[in-house]
Amino acid sequence: MLKAILFDLDDTLLANPMAAFVQAYLRALGDFFADRVPPQRLVTELLRATAAMDANDGEGPTNEGVFAESFYPALGADRLSLEPLFQRFYAEEFPKLRSLTRTVPEARLLVRWALDRGLQVVVATNPLFPRTAIEQRLEWAGLGPREYPYALVTTYENMHASKQHPAYYREIALRLDWEPGECLMVGDDWNWDIVNAAEAGVLTWWVADPAIEPPSPAPAILGQGRLADLWNRLTSGRLGPELPPAPRR
Repeated sequence: MLKAILFDLDDTLLANPMAAFVQAYLRALGDFFADRVPPQRLVTELLRATAAMDANDGEGPTNEGVFAESFYPALGADRLSLEPLFQRFYAEEFPKLRSLTRTVPEARLLVRWALDRGLQVVVATNPLFPRTAIEQRLEWAGLGPREYPYALVTTYENMHASKQHPAYYREIALRLDWEPGECLMVGDDWNWDIVNAAEAGVLTWWVADPAIEPPSPAPAILGQGRLADLWNRLTSGRLGPELPPAPRR
């Protein structure tokens, strides 16, 4: 029986053009720190530290620890002096990026449907951002954690692997205390959300145009389509795995 649904965030629960978003994010970050660090140097070291997090395979520290070990020494800066500035950035400047995103109508329907049936819901976004940046994007999606009791929101503070590794999904299943095959991953990135989840034994739904042919070789997937297609499959009982009964009203 299905016991948990894992939802990717960007371009799954929230429409977010990641190339434009990341470019705007890096520009805003560089401008904010310009009086402390030359913007190009800041961005270069930030991307280097992000690559180090992406390589984290579950065997070492948290992604936050990996980031700190790479980023602050490379700048020759004291972590304690810069962290309050990052907190200010996420409080004052990061919210301005909301205009680049838009809500996905079916996202709230799906999350509420899952919670109403007693399923655990995980926000399984690539954990390369601090919790505040992820929670803000959930708010932009209309899915803030104060309203929706998620079992887990993966962030750089609490995860020891990135989505580049099946270990990311194994860590989630271990925390939820379910078998991977009792979890469904819903996401748009073929490698991060589908291939690596399937390798960990997690069921998958690919958020993609139904007319697109999956890359080959492809793991078995429960289906593909927009969130509206997944909604129709779930509510009609045609998804595949046994689902919890609907709640009594």
